[in-house]
Amino acid sequence: MNSRILVAALAAVTVGGLTSAQAATSPNPVYVHMNGTNVFLENVVAVRPGQDVVFVNEDTGAHTIIGFEPTTGKVNTRFDGAVAGTKGPGHPVHTYSISFPQPGIVNYYCSVHAVLAKGPSGLTAAEIRPGMDSYGTSMSGIVVVTTDPKLLAGNPKTASEKVLPGYFGG
Repeated sequence: MNSRILVAALAAVTVGGLTSAQAATSPNPVYVHMNGTNVFLENVVAVRPGQDVVFVNEDTGAHTIIGFEPTTGKVNTRFDGAVAGTKGPGHPVHTYSISFPQPGIVNYYCSVHAVLAKGPSGLTAAEIRPGMDSYGTSMSGIVVVTTDPKLLAGNPKTASEKVLPGYFGG
């Protein structure tokens, strides 16, 4: 087989797990919503490298979105966002967007409602901030950056909507 044809055929099959046509198009963002229960509703989502993750605050209170490394407890200075609350129906809904260029697992939490603490295993995790009403769970989540089509297809349906029905619209 001609080496140019072989190279072209291989390039057409995959580009990092995606077809070249898929890699050339800019995928829609994946949305992670925050509401009055102080949780990230879609607390585990999968995105392609470079695809936007948009955190949408449909709560009246402010939240932060801070990335951290569980093995060291270090916070990620690049993944460090603050999102103002939404005043109510008819007001703008505030968002924070970020994308990740490389495959991997990215942990994050809201520093308003959670604190980082070392667990018995030595790993750092988000725990409920003492004195905060967090409805029984720490406000934290995970972004899986991948080219695996099964993981990418497994996002909650709400992750494709910017504003959820029944919440504030702006």
